[in-house]
Amino acid sequence: MIRNPKIIVLDDDPTGSQTVHSCLLLMQWDIDTLRLGLADDAPIFFVLTNTRALTPEKAAAVTQEVCQNLKVAIAAEHIHDFLVVSRSDSTLRGHYPIETDVIAAELGGFDAHFLTPAFFEGGRTTRDSVHYLKVNGVDTPLHQTEFAQDSVFGYSFSYLPDYVAEKTQGRIPADRVERFLLADIRAGVRDRLMQLHDNVCCVVDAETQADLNQFAGDILATAAQGKRFLFRSAASLLTALAALPPQPIAPEAMASYVRAGKPGAIIVGSHVQKTTEQLTQLLEQPGIVGVEVEVARLLEHTDDPRSQLLQEVSQQVNEIHTAGKTPVIYTSRTELTFEDAQTRLDFGEAVSGLLMDILRQLPSDIGFLISKGGITSNDTLSTGLALRTARLLGQVLAGVSMVRTPADHPQFPDLPVVLFPGNVGDASALATVYQRLSQPG
Repeated sequence: MIRNPKIIVLDDDPTGSQTVHSCLLLMQWDIDTLRLGLADDAPIFFVLTNTRALTPEKAAAVTQEVCQNLKVAIAAEHIHDFLVVSRSDSTLRGHYPIETDVIAAELGGFDAHFLTPAFFEGGRTTRDSVHYLKVNGVDTPLHQTEFAQDSVFGYSFSYLPDYVAEKTQGRIPADRVERFLLADIRAGVRDRLMQLHDNVCCVVDAETQADLNQFAGDILATAAQGKRFLFRSAASLLTALAALPPQPIAPEAMASYVRAGKPGAIIVGSHVQKTTEQLTQLLEQPGIVGVEVEVARLLEHTDDPRSQLLQEVSQQVNEIHTAGKTPVIYTSRTELTFEDAQTRLDFGEAVSGLLMDILRQLPSDIGFLISKGGITSNDTLSTGLALRTARLLGQVLAGVSMVRTPADHPQFPDLPVVLFPGNVGDASALATVYQRLSQPG
């Protein structure tokens, strides 16, 4: 019997666990915490590095620290077989190739690294090495979408070999990228995988979960023969590699985790258009009251605008909760412009810091918490709730995870927390999750 390798996921925001369940999410990466993940019974665990919110230099430093500690933890736990996944956004935004370069340098000896950005729950597929996003039912090349215009992680190509050449500034030319096309994947690629060496860059087609299941089977079979692979991947490949059974409680029944059937709280930080559409429908739901956080006030030169905002919002939230309703705390939707990417990142950190202060002042008896947006969700777990680890319960909606705080959490014990990516789901998805958690358990 082949023993499957431990799957170690370095996740650049906390939403990459959106297709698996019953495993650990680690918010810290000291050696002892990493050993908890390696020793856990689940075949997969996630280290939430949140590097997508960091500068390239900080992202590299964090990734290096994680990998150096991993080397020690792997030796201490006597782990011999493992796969490393640099999980990032299925819309191609993130610090590539910085993170895979650092992982390769620290944990080295990889025969190949694979770009597998397909994420079916979010309508992302890859065909003929072109990455697509389904927009209003139409497969649209990613470079034609808002994501390619991202002020920090923008790009010009949906054809993945050209994307690699652009992001590596020509270090990996497009014609040196190995292409695994749909016909290859479906016919089986074990022989070809065995021939890869010297960390060659590969891009992988996938239109269905079955494609990635087939690919993952070939990967695991060749890894068992000593090949070492690294992945830059969206979440759907993780489903295939982990091969977990169905989650313990169905998505539609997740209200059973809500504490005492009480109303919850919802925090919305993401600014992508999809989130704004979802927020609009959520605010129309019965039992919901919106609380807008006017983040532009943080730029004012008056006396401590942050403290004033915190006091105003927290007072409104407590009044809404006392009335038996669920507050939706959302940042103002106007996209502010900044002189450079660093200024934008700094402002984002200030906004997130304010949201976390608001979170810490939420009523302690809320029934559930929904966090909307990748960076917001990471900060919710690591800063707002100050968690070391959390157990992933499963998905409350396709691509939308729920975790639970430990029973000994000082402020919110056993609180179900939904991690809702900014760019997942249709216009009614956020309202659907709220409705599911507001049902009698």
